[in-house]
Amino acid sequence: MNAQTPVAGPILRVEHLSMKFGGLVAIGDLSFEAKRGEITALIGPNGAGKTTVFNCITGFYKPSEGMITLTRADGSQYLLERLPDFQIPAKAKVARTFQNIRLFSGMTVLENLLVAQHNRLMAASGYTVLGLLGLGSYRKASAESIDLAEHWLERASLVDRADDPAGDLPYGAQRRLEIARAMCTGPELLCLDEPAAGLNPKESLALNDLLNGIKSTGTSILLIEHDMSVVMQISDHVVVLEYGRKISDGDPASVKSDPKVIAAYLGVDDTEVTDVLVEVGDEQVIEQLDAEPDRAHGPSDSSSMMAGPVSDSVGHSDEDGETVKVDPGASKAGQYERRAALSNAIAAPRGGKADELTRIKGIGPVNERKLHEHGIFHFEQIAAWTEDDVAAAEAYLDFDGRIAREDWIGQARAFVQKTGGVE
Repeated sequence: MNAQTPVAGPILRVEHLSMKFGGLVAIGDLSFEAKRGEITALIGPNGAGKTTVFNCITGFYKPSEGMITLTRADGSQYLLERLPDFQIPAKAKVARTFQNIRLFSGMTVLENLLVAQHNRLMAASGYTVLGLLGLGSYRKASAESIDLAEHWLERASLVDRADDPAGDLPYGAQRRLEIARAMCTGPELLCLDEPAAGLNPKESLALNDLLNGIKSTGTSILLIEHDMSVVMQISDHVVVLEYGRKISDGDPASVKSDPKVIAAYLGVDDTEVTDVLVEVGDEQVIEQLDAEPDRAHGPSDSSSMMAGPVSDSVGHSDEDGETVKVDPGASKAGQYERRAALSNAIAAPRGGKADELTRIKGIGPVNERKLHEHGIFHFEQIAAWTEDDVAAAEAYLDFDGRIAREDWIGQARAFVQKTGGVE
């Protein structure tokens, strides 16, 4: 098979993976796929088992059960759980970085990238003095290694620091150098363990650019990340873990609005989860949580997975310490609704068909449904909002200035102008 034409199908398939440490089940019956040429994010609260999954994939742990299949671009397949750990990067072409930076701080930036290519250079030396003398194939291999290192230094915006000790780099630059070093091994799957940890917004943006550049080369990326701004901006596919089990799997937009994910990330008791959701007036999420947990993917019961109807457990303490029920009408949206209304609300969409309001950046399916409930179905209605309308809509949605920041009115006017007012 021509290596230039990658085979179809996922690059990584994890099937029924379990990892047990004595009586502790760190990973329980986990299955997911990472598509070739895409960025797949593995996310979840602290202690969800994300790094354990990485350690199983990269050979640091041998799983208790399950199969991990890596399919290279030439069609060759490797069962990673059966390979010795040192053969996973060499044969299966899997590279990884760690939560804690592991550079050779006393070496220069360039030398760190050359060290990553030591297998190739040793083979070119014939494991003899050819390397010391710079003779034969070693001279060519050495020049090619320097070219590759310079290429990734340029990609990581580190060319001007090539001769500086790696330990002298700022933290964000060290993160990029570690990724560039991993790329010098020629991986087909790059595994990154919290690459954005500790980065400021500017450094996170530089990281995003680097990862998108790596993706453009055809390298697949699997990453663990807590920074949701990074995950949602660059990921093609997101898998969510809680207590070692998968609770959600899909594109970033669907995962972000999944009630099970919201509950897991809040990391609080059932009653507190519902209090928060009632407070922000998101009744749709409450309705979805008012059900049994997904037994196929989630754990049997947990503090952040609803084990019964929300209406049976919602409550808080009053000033005397007595537990009282929470009225959904007490939400901020419900309070405002009784004293304000949108001036151009209509009872039903004109012509029986609403515009696709989700085309406005910042309006998702949940917000579109809420706008429909309050009589907003068309771009021209949003385009005509007054300041009072914006204030009323933000109270319904609990946005606090977001409509102005995202310029919903300007976006709506552009759609009206483009379509002539008819969507």
